[in-house]
Amino acid sequence: MSADRIKVILDTDIGSDIDDALALAYLLRQPRCDLLGVTTVTGQPLLRAEMVSAMCRKAGRDDVPIHSGIEQALLVDIRQKQAPQAAALGDWPRRRDFAPNTAIPFLRETIRANPGEVVLLAIGPMTNVAVLFATDPELPSLLKGLVLMCGRFFDAMGGEWNAFNDPHATAIVYGAGCQAKPPQHVSFGLDVTMRCQLPADECRRRLTAPVLQPVRDFAEVWFTHSPVITWHDPLAAASIFEPTLCTYRSGRVAVSLCEPTLGWTILQKQESEPPHTVAATVDAPRFFEHYFAVVK
Repeated sequence: MSADRIKVILDTDIGSDIDDALALAYLLRQPRCDLLGVTTVTGQPLLRAEMVSAMCRKAGRDDVPIHSGIEQALLVDIRQKQAPQAAALGDWPRRRDFAPNTAIPFLRETIRANPGEVVLLAIGPMTNVAVLFATDPELPSLLKGLVLMCGRFFDAMGGEWNAFNDPHATAIVYGAGCQAKPPQHVSFGLDVTMRCQLPADECRRRLTAPVLQPVRDFAEVWFTHSPVITWHDPLAAASIFEPTLCTYRSGRVAVSLCEPTLGWTILQKQESEPPHTVAATVDAPRFFEHYFAVVK
């Protein structure tokens, strides 16, 4: 992608894993990012919107539109019914008056108002994106690109949290429907994101930027059950602006909709016009150097 500013909409389940908040902090500080809005998805989306608001307000970005999205999965019971890190919101200044279920109209209207210009970055369960595509099948073709933190493709068979939280939505987003194709469809799966980890003590030392102050509070909730942060979502966000952080392979991603592999993603070889690109390797030290050069 060019060195020009890039219009981005973030769709997130902030409040579950801490990496969503780190990705949002990156987008708020990235000078090449024109952040058109943030939408929330999965259990307690209104509380998740409050977390986004606290971060945007701390960054001096009350201008960023924030919309609450869909709480339930399409056909299965969601695994993350709550947003545990919202317990750390405390007295952080924020909006608290979000209306429910405004994300889909916002996404549709904003993308249609900026045809060919918006990168939609989805780093939570794919419910919002799937409903958007299913109800407006032309819309994917109006994107500049679709970037996902989703799936597992190379190192071992198995599921990935975003994909199997709403497997039917995942299948729609990977093309199991009548919708048009986005010009770019890029996924960052566990194969690469698991290589970007920092232990809790190092994170505490390095998360010092003003925009990260609320994130430090959220992270302490995360550290009660994990000694590390895996930077899944920040890698996907950073690669919009620095795609050479990773190498890639192309093909067609199939999504299993049968037990016991429900929600698993499989990259199939396709010789002509493969619709999907998947990150295959990452330069983790370079990624962390880039992240902290931006978020300072």
